Amino acid sequence: MTDARPGLNRMAGKRVVITQIDAFMGEDLVALFAAEGADLVADDRDLTVDGAAEALIAEAGHVDVLVANLAAEQPRTSVLDTDPATFQAMYEAMVFPLHRLVRAVLPQMIERRRGKIVVMGSASGLRGMPNYSAYGSARGAQLAYVQDVGTEVAPHNVQVNAVAQTFVENPTYFPPSYQATDEFKERIKGAPLGRLAHGWESAALALFLAGDESDFFVGQSFPFSGGWVTR
Repeated sequence: MTDARPGLNRMAGKRVVITQIDAFMGEDLVALFAAEGADLVADDRDLTVDGAAEALIAEAGHVDVLVANLAAEQPRTSVLDTDPATFQAMYEAMVFPLHRLVRAVLPQMIERRRGKIVVMGSASGLRGMPNYSAYGSARGAQLAYVQDVGTEVAPHNVQVNAVAQTFVENPTYFPPSYQATDEFKERIKGAPLGRLAHGWESAALALFLAGDESDFFVGQSFPFSGGWVTR
């Protein structure tokens, strides 16, 4: 569900790059940032390909905001049944592209002494779960990366932060077909709020972290999980 409320032009005059728009939070991010007046570069290329991340930033030119929306299917296997290829695939999809994107965009942001990087992450990186060692550890690596890079570039007036979400409507992890299953109905009982968030609600948090109001946040990961993770 996309929020249909009129925008306030909070992104007017800002060029915003959003990655992997065909998955995870892409659709809702694009809708909300467009409604807020962003000059959007909405991209769907495969960022696991060598040079793809660097090419995206080069083609975008001036970038005020990078929203790193990266996703991969969740292998639900025990640690003993998780082979090295499966484990590595999670990092190839969600960790290495993040570093390449950040490394490519930071020089211009540091030079201007202005920029925002928002990572669409997962609360699974903040709470242990059985049979999630590959996916959860890769998501955790994203959040650790945000913490380290965020503190490193803060003196340059560049802010790097993350949304650590779960229980949010999206086509990759909570599509309607999954919501109809008994597994989901049992799983949602673990969320204190007892419901999924609309996609635009998560996008609204990303919008805040991309805006001028969030200048004092540095290297932080904000749980957005209906109470499943609190910190």
